[in-house]
Amino acid sequence: MASALLALALLAAMAGPIAARLRRRPGLVTGRDGRLSTSTTLALAWTVILVWLLTTILLYGLTAGGGIRYFTGDPGPLSSLTTVYLPLLGGPYVALIAAKAVVGIRLENGSLAKPAAPPTGSGQRPLRELIANDSGRTDLVDLQYVALSAVTLLYVVLFFLSDVGGGLPRLPEEIWALTGAPAGAYLVNKMATRANPVVTGVTVADGVVTVRGGGFAGDARVEVDAVALPTQPDPASGALTAALPTGGPAAFTVVVTARGLRSDPFHYTPAAPPTAPAAPAPAHPTGSA
Repeated sequence: MASALLALALLAAMAGPIAARLRRRPGLVTGRDGRLSTSTTLALAWTVILVWLLTTILLYGLTAGGGIRYFTGDPGPLSSLTTVYLPLLGGPYVALIAAKAVVGIRLENGSLAKPAAPPTGSGQRPLRELIANDSGRTDLVDLQYVALSAVTLLYVVLFFLSDVGGGLPRLPEEIWALTGAPAGAYLVNKMATRANPVVTGVTVADGVVTVRGGGFAGDARVEVDAVALPTQPDPASGALTAALPTGGPAAFTVVVTARGLRSDPFHYTPAAPPTAPAAPAPAHPTGSA
């Protein structure tokens, strides 16, 4: 029990500062569009866990484990490193490197649009981006990759804590498939994703709607509540503008169509006007007796 508590304390000491640093400045785990990168985040998580396992085993072996004999025993505490844990780590890293290459190539040849993510006031990125596409909708492939990786990480951590002195948990060699198969599906999804237009923001001023995003080809058209509007591109910003019908609803749904492909619906709701501060109550002078 004492070994498990010390191991948990070491994990908190390693992962806590990293998580706090990434929450304030998530640049290390964001993609070129500014969103959280699923492949980078999971590869980093597996790196932290494996470093924690090896560090904890080293400290245990040099203290309670009896020194060098602990590491040279048969089977040793690291006997399953090459057969189980390096493949577990390899899947996320192959997905990370290959996904970066695929996205870069597709951006260069114009077969993929990656508009910049809308900024957040705090500078932090929402964790939901790990399982969502560029439009903010949940992506089933990303969801299964994150979910199965998280379960496998939990599996490894709990088995290790149950017997810290036993070294790396001797898990079935086939467990690598829990990260390898989802990583493969994630990579194939990156290769197969079509260059649909993506809407990241909508503003309205003086009866004109401005739609920001990416993948807007020359024939891009703005639709408001399923009604196509005459659309003009803005060469300076790359946005699309269209005049709203007179007397239309204040809240509406925007869809952009380009090259025969449709964006995900973007629901626009005008911001509530700020409430005026209450006027101070008039002072009542007090008369003298």
